[in-house]
Parts: sequence; C-alpha cells; structure tokens
Amino acid sequence: MRDYRAAGRLEGQVALVTGGDSGIGRAVAIAFAKEGADVAIAYLDEHSDARETAKSIKQLDRRCVTLAADLSDVAECERVVEETVAELGRLDVLVNNAAMQVRQDRFEDITPDQLERTFRTNVFAMFHVTRQALTHMQRNGRIINTASVTAYRGSPHLIDYASTKGAIVAFTRSLALALVERGIRVNAVAPGPVWTPLIPSSFAPDEVSKFGGNVPLGRPAEPDEIAPCFVFLASDDSGFFVGQVLHPNGGEIVNA
Repeated sequence: MRDYRAAGRLEGQVALVTGGDSGIGRAVAIAFAKEGADVAIAYLDEHSDARETAKSIKQLDRRCVTLAADLSDVAECERVVEETVAELGRLDVLVNNAAMQVRQDRFEDITPDQLERTFRTNVFAMFHVTRQALTHMQRNGRIINTASVTAYRGSPHLIDYASTKGAIVAFTRSLALALVERGIRVNAVAPGPVWTPLIPSSFAPDEVSKFGGNVPLGRPAEPDEIAPCFVFLASDDSGFFVGQVLHPNGGEIVNA
C-alpha cells in the first residue's frame, strides 16, 4: 500500500483482520492503519510475515497486535477477539479473511478430512470469531467477509473451497439482516484472481505462470488493488451498504 493516499476514514478505531499477515489481509491491515486505525492481525504460524506486517503498521505510528492462532479451533477464535480488545481497548471493525484451499483434479480426491478442514477454516471460524466479536461491538460496528468469484462461477479444481465461499455470501446476507437493527453493518468482498501466497502453494508452476490471464484485464490483481474495497466498506462512506458484495475481479461479469 505504498502508493495508497489515506483520508483519516478510520481515525481512532480498532480493527481485527484474520489472515492479516500476508496477501489481501496484509494490504487491508496496512490500509486501515494508514486510515488511522489500530490493528490486530490473526494468523496461523507465518511468524516472519506477521512481524513484517506489524513493522509496516508501527511505522505509521499505529498500534499492532499479532495473534498466532489456529482458527479451526473455537477457543482460539474466542481468544483472538478477547486479546484484541484487551490490548487495543475496543473493536470497531472485523475482517474475516483467513482461508485455505487445496487443489484437487478429481472431485473424488477431496477427502473427508480435507472437506472438514476447509469448512472449519473458511466458514466455521468466521461464525465463531464473529459471534465473539459481537459481545464487544457497539452501534456502527462493521463486519467485512472475504468471499470469492468462485462462489458465483464455481471452480472445477477447488470445489470444497468454492463451496465455502458460497456459504460466506449467504452468511453475509443473512447476518446483515440479523444485525442491521443493532446498527452493525455486514458486507463482503469477492475478489477475482489475486496474487497471494495461496496461489504458488496451490497450483503447479505452469498454472501459476498463466494465473489470472483469463479475465478481461488479462492479469491477476495485486492485493493493493483489492484493499480499497475493504476500506470503503469499513468507513462511513459505505453507510447505505448492508448485505452487499463488492466484485473486484478484473472485468468478469457475475450474477451478484
């Protein structure tokens, strides 16, 4: 986010970003800090990435808390929220971004263990973190979930992952309706192809070299190009957005 120009949209607020150590989560965490927020980032075990993200945030004179946690565990979901509030004093914005994916060429190769692990990480964790966050959120709280273009067009090699992203869209819309009277807005972002650490870890080298080339723009996005969507949804600029999904996907038309 070196070229991002902030306008104080989140001055004095506190955000928790899961999966905030790298990729989209890192870009969002740094953008929030540039906008004036203190940020907690939850991550699995990529300690060097988390330290690098925290360093960038602290250079902006904002506080940053790094929380290593396996969010497939309910107790860990609750802990990251409680530690965020204990260290930073409050919670205004929650970004549910942590996710995993494992490519399988054949549907039959998706094992019960992989299916359960993908849903625990991508969906169940979102439920548990959000539930705990709601014990602290006041009116004007904001929750932003990371979905995916695969929720709308599917993916033959990421069937379990795409299924979780479809569930996240339904979760976003339903939770938004449940919380709107409490003054808490819930929305989502459904990126298209983005350069993140998930890509080289999920695909073969020849596929990585062609990744994102099939969208109208002819290339994948950088995380910095996705993060402004989260800033918009976290700020008062999006005050009339409830239960909506933004689609930064390089020109692909989806049934939103």
